Amino acid sequence: MVYGILGLINFAHGEIVMIGALAALAAMKPLAASGLPGPLVALIALAVAVLVCMALGFAIERVAYRPLRNAPRLAPLITAIGVSIVLQQLAMLIWGRNYHSVPALLPADSYEVFGAQINALQVIIMAVAALTMTGLLLLVHRTRLGRAMRATAENPAIAGLMGVDVNRIIALTFVIGSALAALAGVLVSANYGIAHYHMGFILGLKAFTAAVLGGIGNLGGAMLGGVLLGLIEALGAGYIGDFTGGVLGSNYQDVFAFFVLIVVLIFRPSGLMGEKVAERA
Repeated sequence: MVYGILGLINFAHGEIVMIGALAALAAMKPLAASGLPGPLVALIALAVAVLVCMALGFAIERVAYRPLRNAPRLAPLITAIGVSIVLQQLAMLIWGRNYHSVPALLPADSYEVFGAQINALQVIIMAVAALTMTGLLLLVHRTRLGRAMRATAENPAIAGLMGVDVNRIIALTFVIGSALAALAGVLVSANYGIAHYHMGFILGLKAFTAAVLGGIGNLGGAMLGGVLLGLIEALGAGYIGDFTGGVLGSNYQDVFAFFVLIVVLIFRPSGLMGEKVAERA
């Protein structure tokens, strides 16, 4: 969304995911100790994380990116990397360097599907991801706000002349993206059972890889790229030992994300579904 409107790769997005996970965890621990039902604790913690990340996304756009909107493209890119580092260090100061365990608040019953083991939490994660993506597509393609976003992405100057408040639309895009990042942070930390101040770095790189694979700036392409990247990593982790004679194990699964990135950039830089970028007046 951000790249489609601004042509900016927001490298700080992974750190917003991390902040969402840690903010949810900070709210989760006292709530869990109070004796509230697990699902209710998870929902309240998610709401806290979403509010924190929405405020953070708005502040980042207003302070770090808006003053550089008309600057050469290298300046916002370097700023995004700087914001990422600042958020990491702030999280380390607030929550420390240690790994934090996430309470198991949701059911973890396992089921066998076509020979694969899947638990109830993973089913919930897939359902939430599908519903969220459907809602986002409906927002972008079926609402007045979505039309304003698409108009801003097509040509910000012309959209402004037609009555669209470009600054407001860009700020709302960052806010919505940050809310989704908070949701992702909560789901990722719940799935793996841990949260850490450095967890957003690799997530951000993989998100960027998925976006490039599907077509950066293309919402449907990002979803397709994420699914394909997950399948490639899962299959690679399962068979890398056989391919290398046991030299490499499943802990090298992150290598596949960057291998896919290199291959896509060489053979199809626009991605599988094409790239969408904003026009500049």
